[in-house]
Amino acid sequence: MTQLPLEVYRIDMKYIRNLHNIDNRVFSVSPQIGKDERPFLGVIIVCNEHKYCVPLSKPKKKHEKMRDKIDFKKIVHNGTLIGVLNFNLMIPVENAQIQRIDTKIRKHDNMDTRKKKELLIKELERCNEHVSDLANTANVLYQKYISGENFTAREQCLNFKRMESECNKYNEKLRIFKIERGSSK
Repeated sequence: MTQLPLEVYRIDMKYIRNLHNIDNRVFSVSPQIGKDERPFLGVIIVCNEHKYCVPLSKPKKKHEKMRDKIDFKKIVHNGTLIGVLNFNLMIPVENAQIQRIDTKIRKHDNMDTRKKKELLIKELERCNEHVSDLANTANVLYQKYISGENFTAREQCLNFKRMESECNKYNEKLRIFKIERGSSK
């Protein structure tokens, strides 16, 4: 599988909830805790023949002092921190679970939507300028984790193999549901 230019994707809310129930470090999008308006957004990077969504997050005060590491990268535009990528929290995805975000600014967009799209465009430009580095970072982290290597960020990482197993189970349930729904028509 070849690494394509990066785009921003929204991840299916039910899938995220499923993964969050397995490991609560997966960013929640639950309406019960008031986070249903915050979509799970990220860029898709290929790791060992699997698509992984690396979460794209708003920067927090603590991120300003942090340095880029194997599990974390800053997105900086004109000297300003505009976003962060959390490689340690990347999740496996398949096409059925992702929806590309349209970043094209349209004349009917309200100011809030326009600002969000402008920020996403800047974040994507920065990420695509460093796509090889980002893909390499994701793959090195993935390989270190999968091989059982002991490294400082290991404890902050999701269990990638377990997440892949859950991704496969989720997709199998979706496939069966679609078959059953299709045959009942």
